[in-house]
Amino acid sequence: MNENAKFKKEIEDNIINQGNDEVLKKAAADFMAASIRSRYSYNYSWLGRPIIQYPQDIIAIQEIIYEVQPDLIIETGIAHGGSLILHASICELIGKGKVLGIDIDIREHNKAEIVKHRMSKRITMIQGSSVAPEIISQVAEIAEGKRKVLVILDSNHTHEHVLQEIMHYSPLVTKDSYLLVFDTVIEDLPEDIYKDRPWGVGNNPKTAVWKFLEKNSDFIIDKSINDKLLISVAPDGYLKRIK
Repeated sequence: MNENAKFKKEIEDNIINQGNDEVLKKAAADFMAASIRSRYSYNYSWLGRPIIQYPQDIIAIQEIIYEVQPDLIIETGIAHGGSLILHASICELIGKGKVLGIDIDIREHNKAEIVKHRMSKRITMIQGSSVAPEIISQVAEIAEGKRKVLVILDSNHTHEHVLQEIMHYSPLVTKDSYLLVFDTVIEDLPEDIYKDRPWGVGNNPKTAVWKFLEKNSDFIIDKSINDKLLISVAPDGYLKRIK
């Protein structure tokens, strides 16, 4: 067994051990609930732009982009643009790939900062609802002919909206690539955390994922990612296309 294979085997064994450790899993769940209340994800930036993500998910995204080597990354939800910059910077490092961001409201000050960033050469932005027919048509046109496409959903977190996004964007994901559905963790949190939002327990990205998978066998939840991260806003949200 060469060194790379040995290292990979050690990682896989460690993931299995973590996945079976109920004490560790409970500690991670408790941390998620406490840290979300304190807006922990707002502590971080990527190459100068606020990213509003947990470090563990940032690392997982990096691993997936390197593994898939996508020609196009589509993300719904732009906010300050940190995630677009993250994706574009990894594409820059691997020497390929474009990033397409979609948001119903791209604020001018955020757009200006993204456009002047050195990674903007790999980024295109579209303003509009991610589930509007004209936007879906534009995205499909951009994705046409791309050999490897990765999709990340991180906009409105209601069940109905996310399910619509999944139904429209999952066909664009190429085999062996991923559909990442963020903020599935809402289903696992205390009900009072999002009492001022239209989403909550029973109405969120995870319930949309479960509904989608009831009738779609092209995707599976990549449990190995869930098990190794433990701390993540996307449990059951890392979906791999297998056919």
